[in-house]
Amino acid sequence: MLLHLADWPEERITLETMSKHTSFLRFLVLSSVLLSSVSYGSAGITSSFVRSEWPSIDIPLDNEVFAIPKGYNAPEQVHITQGDYDGKAVIISWVTPKESGPNKLQYGTSEKQYNFSAEGTTTNYTFYNYKSGYIHHCLVDGLEYDTKYYYKIGTGDSAREFWFQTPPKIDPDASYTFGIIGDMGQTYNSLSTLEHYMQSGGQTLLFVGDLSYADRYENNDVGIRWDSWGRFIERSAAYQPWIWTVGNHEIEYMPKMGEVRPFRNYLTRYVTPFAASKSTSPLWYSIRRASAHIIVLSSYSPFVTYTLQWRWLKEELTKVDREKTPWLIVLMHSPLYNSNVKHFMEGESMRAAFESWFVQYKVDLIFAGHVHAYERSYRFSNIHYNVSSGDRYPIFDKSAPVYITVGDGGNQEGLAVSFRDPQPDYAAFREASYGHSTLELKNRTHALYHWNRNDDGKKVPTDSVVFLNQYWASNLQRRRKLKKTNRRIATYL
Repeated sequence: MLLHLADWPEERITLETMSKHTSFLRFLVLSSVLLSSVSYGSAGITSSFVRSEWPSIDIPLDNEVFAIPKGYNAPEQVHITQGDYDGKAVIISWVTPKESGPNKLQYGTSEKQYNFSAEGTTTNYTFYNYKSGYIHHCLVDGLEYDTKYYYKIGTGDSAREFWFQTPPKIDPDASYTFGIIGDMGQTYNSLSTLEHYMQSGGQTLLFVGDLSYADRYENNDVGIRWDSWGRFIERSAAYQPWIWTVGNHEIEYMPKMGEVRPFRNYLTRYVTPFAASKSTSPLWYSIRRASAHIIVLSSYSPFVTYTLQWRWLKEELTKVDREKTPWLIVLMHSPLYNSNVKHFMEGESMRAAFESWFVQYKVDLIFAGHVHAYERSYRFSNIHYNVSSGDRYPIFDKSAPVYITVGDGGNQEGLAVSFRDPQPDYAAFREASYGHSTLELKNRTHALYHWNRNDDGKKVPTDSVVFLNQYWASNLQRRRKLKKTNRRIATYL
């Protein structure tokens, strides 16, 4: 007897469903990790893999990965992010090192034919005795969905050309692939992660904090390492949006250098469309893209009851329309659930503040970084505990999110190799290796998730899961309604 799809955890799938979808079968056959058939709460896996680690040192500044573009005052450190709430705008940012130059860019839908232009803003700043180049941010809006745009910045021999692809229109069955990386830095391991991600087919990167690790330097070298990281990521970030989350390494509170304003380098260089989601801070905001509603939170800004971030999140969750954007994803830096010895329980205060909301609104996935290892949870929650009663430990909860830690981007601090023993029930898979993840949203009910290990420079698919959407696939009545109104319920593109 076949069970209803809603009765099965993510790792299970019925033979009836499998037989209908050859692409899904192909995924199962090719995946290096067979999808588990164990029930929630069964013993998870701690990988025994031990990598022969590449040096966790920053790449020298004279390496070609940090090459300065040719031409006088040529634009560099080019990167884009989403510029509005619904994906019809981008913010394109770049730096001109010598002088301000024009703050305009040209763009169009045909290569070398730029029929439109947009004008942005320009700023610069000092950090200790370092003086930045001229930082440009340009909003390009009114774009068409699912369209390739070419853009040109700079003038004369110093001009540079790039392109980007807008997402499909907001639709519950819009297929889309996100990459997820955290705690990257600028080491040889970081380069391996970035190069592997660029081969993954990811269309937009969800970055869960800790960007350049420039705060590990002092004096003028802090700003210099922000510049080098901007050139480092340009190979990807100039061609697709990177959705930014702030981490602890962006705080940069350095009183010995006279620098006491938090997030100063980060906020000046990397902008977000926070106003579009009625946020009061660029450190927390939300966007909608394809079939996903993505909420970005700040682990290092006030979030307890009645603070600005608390009020904003409470209101934003009521705006989520799962009929249009069924996939509800939350990004933060410090994980709420973490069974690594490193940073254990650091996310507990935010968990206590927000976990009940995440369960109430059936958040699908929560991605975090901070811990320099990989970990995926089952669907568990700890919302019933208080100081006098309730369950003392996390328990299985089908309405809870899956928590995924991807703080394994490659930075110079190295891996967090020690996990707590015994492995807690909520931990499904964990491994101390560098890598990146991809999340392929297939339609309103199914998504394919992969975590790929960097094994001495080689991409190795290591953890693969089929996720069922919390809103659509878990509710039989909604699935019956969907079957009547949309025959694509189980179509894999």
